[in-house]
Amino acid sequence: MSTRRNESDIQGYQATPELSGHLQQVLVDLIELGLQGKQAHWNVVGTNFRDLHLQLDELVDFAREGSDTIAERMRALDAVPDGRSDAVAATTTLPEFPGYERNTGEVVELISVRIYAAVATLRGVHDSVDAADPSTADILHQLIDGLEKLAWLIKSENRKV
Repeated sequence: MSTRRNESDIQGYQATPELSGHLQQVLVDLIELGLQGKQAHWNVVGTNFRDLHLQLDELVDFAREGSDTIAERMRALDAVPDGRSDAVAATTTLPEFPGYERNTGEVVELISVRIYAAVATLRGVHDSVDAADPSTADILHQLIDGLEKLAWLIKSENRKV
């Protein structure tokens, strides 16, 4: 037997401060990954330049779409995302990306480390996010899968058999 709800009793799920904080960390790392991917894209030179140049664009697109998905999920849960440059710079867990031109082999290594740093953030908050909101954890699963695939494709550029 169903019980009718009063309109005043109906609310959407709201993120706890802990869930908001975890999603904020994912957000800033994805924003930073997109920025660093673009920095690498603009300054990569050398053998297999074109292939890596295009792969970096794929990474940047994925990171940007992922950050937008996380920010919009935060808003759906009444959390407030902060993607301002100063917030990103102050709180990202990704290592700083070096300036200037870099050869393709070096860029492969540099960007792979940064992808895996973003994945480490996702994996690090996953269980807590899953306990609080399994629907949001599903988004994290998709991001982990996508980033690990991109890391595999990019790091394969340097692999020797």
